[in-house]
Amino acid sequence: MNLDSQVSFERFDEKPATKRENNRATNREAILQAARLVFAELGYGGTTVRDIIRRTDLATGTFYNYFDNKEQVFLALNTQIGEELRALLAQGRQQAETFEELIANNYLTYFTYFANNPQNYALTRSNRGRDGANVNMEGPQAKAGLAEMQADIEQAMQLGRVSQVDAAMLTAAIGGVAFSILDDMMQRDPVQPEKAAEFATRLFMSGISTSE
Repeated sequence: MNLDSQVSFERFDEKPATKRENNRATNREAILQAARLVFAELGYGGTTVRDIIRRTDLATGTFYNYFDNKEQVFLALNTQIGEELRALLAQGRQQAETFEELIANNYLTYFTYFANNPQNYALTRSNRGRDGANVNMEGPQAKAGLAEMQADIEQAMQLGRVSQVDAAMLTAAIGGVAFSILDDMMQRDPVQPEKAAEFATRLFMSGISTSE
């Protein structure tokens, strides 16, 4: 059997999704999209399950077929946002040829994502301070993203593109600048991610010595 026929066989062997499976996926997405709007408008503390389900065409009890409470749907949305953003940030860093480009791409990608998705910004912002935590710095997606950025910075150091410094502190500084400037940027009209990224990059690079 040649490769083409094997691929065709494997595709033929895949079972199409059933109507029930499609309905479950549609219902879950409807709940997520409704929750995104409500959390953005009312904040985490002010949102109830009833508020979320009212934004859908589903019965109230349907919510509990997918989530146990509002915290689970909130975490699902944050995971979705975090995975999207992490993929974009990693792509931007991979395209950088210099350390300054790595920093600039990181900031521009981050600011542009939220400028284009203001509801996602409002959603993540609504959870700050809940249970004494800052989801932007302490959530699992944020931690994973910062760890990925630290690995890229350590690689840049190994290649001699930036002076040897404490990579963990450097990563925390980059993240802290991004989180702080994001809030200011999102309050402006118009929102200008390019301007914010340029400012953050210049501010940051003024304190970093590179070999380029």
